[in-house]
Amino acid sequence: MKSYFAFAARNWMLATTFVLTLVFVLGVFPFLPVGGELLDYKPSYSHEEAMAAMEEYGNRGRRVYAWASPTLDTLFPLVYVSFFAGLIYRCRPTERFWWLAFAPVAAGIVDLAENAQITLMLIQYPDVSPGQAAAASAFTQLKALVGPVYQFMALALLVLASGRWLVRRSRRSSPGDT
Repeated sequence: MKSYFAFAARNWMLATTFVLTLVFVLGVFPFLPVGGELLDYKPSYSHEEAMAAMEEYGNRGRRVYAWASPTLDTLFPLVYVSFFAGLIYRCRPTERFWWLAFAPVAAGIVDLAENAQITLMLIQYPDVSPGQAAAASAFTQLKALVGPVYQFMALALLVLASGRWLVRRSRRSSPGDT
C-alpha cells in the first residue's frame, strides 16, 4: 500500500483525483435523475424513511440509483480515497507517519459497504426488511463519522506542510542570515 500512497501523492495524481472528486460531488451525484434525495446523502434513516425515499424515486429512479450505486458510486470512493490518501501521505510530517494515509482507505471501505447495502435495498424493493435498512443506515452513519476525520486530517496536514514550506522558503531567501 505504501507504494500506492506514494503514487497517489504525485502532483499529477493529486490534481487528477482532486478534479475528479469535484466532478463527482458537484457535477454527477446532484444530477442523478432518481427523483429524490439519495440515501447516501442522509445522515441516517429508519426503515420507514428508506421505504418512503425509495417510493419517492419511483421505478425509474430506483433503477437509475441501483445502476449508479455499484458503478459510479464505486468509482467515486476509489477517486476520493486516492486523492485524500495521496494528500495525507504527501503532507505527513515525517516518514514514520505514512500509515495515516490508511484513514481514507477505511472510509472508502465503509462507503463501498454502504453502496452494497443500498443497492440491495433498491433491488429488493418493496421487500426490504427493517434489518436491511438498519444495516444500510449503520454504514451511512459510520461513513458520516469517519469522513470528517480523514478530511480534517488531510486539511490539517496540508496547512502544516504549507507552513513548513513557507518557513524553508523564507530561510532560503533571507540573505546574510547566519
